[in-house]
Amino acid sequence: MGDAKILVVEDELITAEDIKSGLEFAGYTVPAIVSSGEDAIEKAGELKPDLVLMDIKLKGEMDGIEAAGQIRVRYDIPVIYLTAYSDETTVQRAKVTEPSGYILKERTGLIKKPFEESELHTAIEITLYRHKIEKDHDRLFSAMLGSINQGIIATDSDGRIKLVNENAESLIGWKESEVVGKDLKDFLEDFNDLTSFKEKVSSNDGAEFKNIEVVSKDGSKVSLKGKVAVIKDENGEEDGFIVTFSRS
Repeated sequence: MGDAKILVVEDELITAEDIKSGLEFAGYTVPAIVSSGEDAIEKAGELKPDLVLMDIKLKGEMDGIEAAGQIRVRYDIPVIYLTAYSDETTVQRAKVTEPSGYILKERTGLIKKPFEESELHTAIEITLYRHKIEKDHDRLFSAMLGSINQGIIATDSDGRIKLVNENAESLIGWKESEVVGKDLKDFLEDFNDLTSFKEKVSSNDGAEFKNIEVVSKDGSKVSLKGKVAVIKDENGEEDGFIVTFSRS
């Protein structure tokens, strides 16, 4: 996977060029170096890199953690943090964005590299391989979901949309790429309050619904019927919701 495209986000020019040189020597392509979170999001959408190498302290109003979160939600591009910051507050904020790696830079001068290149390259290769496997799994899973003659929407525990199958796209008038990362309540009007949404769902059998109105892309409303169920993780904790539906 050495020919992968890696976007470098780093506000120190000398460090950024050093990272770029090391990556290119290892066989990777670095299509751009940017120094702000805003530019990182724009370039990620424009260049569609295979991975983003992200510093946390950046130029501009947006830091690397906020930029990484938006890049993951909008483009599903994995992010590895390469940063000098390891305080508890920063680490906890970074964890929320589900990074593929967190590599610490030493606070050194230019006498030696501020990080171990072998550690970085190992993290990159593992991330690229894991992301490919996940993509292959997602394609297989999507093909299976596409064969089901009901609409299916899966969300995380906060109600943010993670997956929409083809039948659901047809029923609600939105493409999956347009709604992933957005709140389910923006589309299911009767579930406009997440608290009441959760209360509708039994921890065992889920909750059936009828005549739920979905706001389609063109502004029209579609009446649906179906069922909402809880998704649980390996510890039995609430991990999200799955909505199956058809026209009323």
